[in-house]
Amino acid sequence: MTEPLTDPVAAAPVAKSRSRRRRPSFEIVIPGTLLALIAAACLLAPILPGLPDPNLGVLNGGEGESRMGLFSPGHLLGTDALGRDLLSRSLHGGQLSIIVGLGSVAVGLLIGGTLGIVAGYAGGAVDTVVMRVLDVFLAFPSLVLALVVATYLGPSIPNLIIAIAFFAIPSYARIARAGALSVRERDFVLSARLTGARAGHILIRHVTPRVIGSLLTYGLLICGIAIITEASLSFLGLGISPPTPSWGSMMADGKTDLSTAPQIVLVPGLLLFLTVVSLNLLADGIRHRLDSEGSSR
Repeated sequence: MTEPLTDPVAAAPVAKSRSRRRRPSFEIVIPGTLLALIAAACLLAPILPGLPDPNLGVLNGGEGESRMGLFSPGHLLGTDALGRDLLSRSLHGGQLSIIVGLGSVAVGLLIGGTLGIVAGYAGGAVDTVVMRVLDVFLAFPSLVLALVVATYLGPSIPNLIIAIAFFAIPSYARIARAGALSVRERDFVLSARLTGARAGHILIRHVTPRVIGSLLTYGLLICGIAIITEASLSFLGLGISPPTPSWGSMMADGKTDLSTAPQIVLVPGLLLFLTVVSLNLLADGIRHRLDSEGSSR
């Protein structure tokens, strides 16, 4: 039995393109690794050895002398004006930012993505009503809307998630709607309709899997915006009540000591910057990968 002939010249580009797609991309690996390290350090802060209680002050003399400088014994980054360990508070504060960021993305993606997919697939009056209502929310400045919601609901992690997710829902809905509009007239969807498949089955089986990739990529960008928004609310005193640390409240507490102890502001600010930049770069890398894979098919 003879083996089927293959053209090595034609097969070579295919093999090269497949191997190229399978190679880890530095635009994904580098920001993903940095983001994973920051997230792991923040989420594992309660069990990391050598980190003191973030709310426990260390008295180092009389009043006004409790602050320690960099590389003090037992306090690598020093302490704040109340003698609380700066490294411990920065890592514990990152927990709040990560939880609020992921929570707001999950809520916004679930509600906004569902509304957008249903509106785009159904079309007609359903599409018009849903998108016009969401357009009303887009007309409000996002930070002002978050301020109003956070002030009305009060300071807590669930309320922060609701306040930040509130203005992200319309953006998710628009992206999901655009994806659903491009999919609903595809042959496999028309074929499913002809076979008598229900709308719910088509949405779950055929439409959602082809929209979820762009939603998750956009979710990384929104997660960075959500973390910045949470820090802004905490900086303004509308976040979690003290003494629970957060990056925004730590920067607000340290602004009076910026000239004498800049690390109190710079450490949480640097962690905030690296986290948001990593999220943005990771989102761009994943989007480029999805685009290249889609164009090669």
